[in-house]
Amino acid sequence: MNAKEKKIDAKKIREEVKKTYAEAISRKNLSCCSSLEETCCATKVKAKDIGYSEDELGNLPTDSTITTFGCGNPLAYSEVREGDVVLDLGPGAGLDLLIAARKVGPSGQVIGVDMTEEMINKAKENIKAAGVKNVEVRKGLIEDLPIESSSVDWVISNCVINLSPEKEKVFSEITRVLKPGGRMVVSDMVGENIPEWLRENKNLYSACISGVISEKEYLSGLRKAGLEKVKVSERIVYQSDELESLIKLSDSLSFFSALENEKEFELNMVVKRIVKELEGKVASVKISAYKPAL
Repeated sequence: MNAKEKKIDAKKIREEVKKTYAEAISRKNLSCCSSLEETCCATKVKAKDIGYSEDELGNLPTDSTITTFGCGNPLAYSEVREGDVVLDLGPGAGLDLLIAARKVGPSGQVIGVDMTEEMINKAKENIKAAGVKNVEVRKGLIEDLPIESSSVDWVISNCVINLSPEKEKVFSEITRVLKPGGRMVVSDMVGENIPEWLRENKNLYSACISGVISEKEYLSGLRKAGLEKVKVSERIVYQSDELESLIKLSDSLSFFSALENEKEFELNMVVKRIVKELEGKVASVKISAYKPAL
């Protein structure tokens, strides 16, 4: 595949992801990358079930308190301080933006960058409802951030980078926008030996399956981009129950549109085949890294 073809593919993938999340944010009962009944990507999950404390969720707008599209809590145990500048890649409805706003205080700043207009609007609604003044959301791609170089202390992200078709660009952009000595901490999905027939299905991309790279590739990509002290601090490997819920409850069910007239038994057989292929190969991880100080 030549560079032009890759560029076209990347554009198509982004449009598909954008469409899926635009539809998902408008629904009331939709999760990303957690476990069992609260599962993955383009569906919503109860924030308290993936590592958010009652203290963090207290006094937030109802919608943000109850649901998120993440697979973990990137800000848990972080050392974000008053006065820091925090950048959130793909903030969704804005839960992590609001939690970060508390941590940095009035003297700090929190910025979210998202490509989906519907997500941006929802985040702005929640920001307004929370009454915080130090948060803004900008429209843009995480592969080409509308952020000045060396201007942020922290880059965070919650189950978003796996959706990018150009992860090397994302890693490079993270390095570019971080201040010397700045830090990155993300919750994301990784996968080992994903069968090609699953990678080729665009409808499983928004379910955090088709676009994942291995943990080794992820860490190597961050190091290649110039980051140091790259490490995984948490890892949850998905087993059959979690994977089956992930597939059945997420918008990846559009994968089975060709089977919509088939019997439920046959549909379940397809799901079980996918689960068998993926069991033990997909995991949610928390990854941190530093940009070398000058």
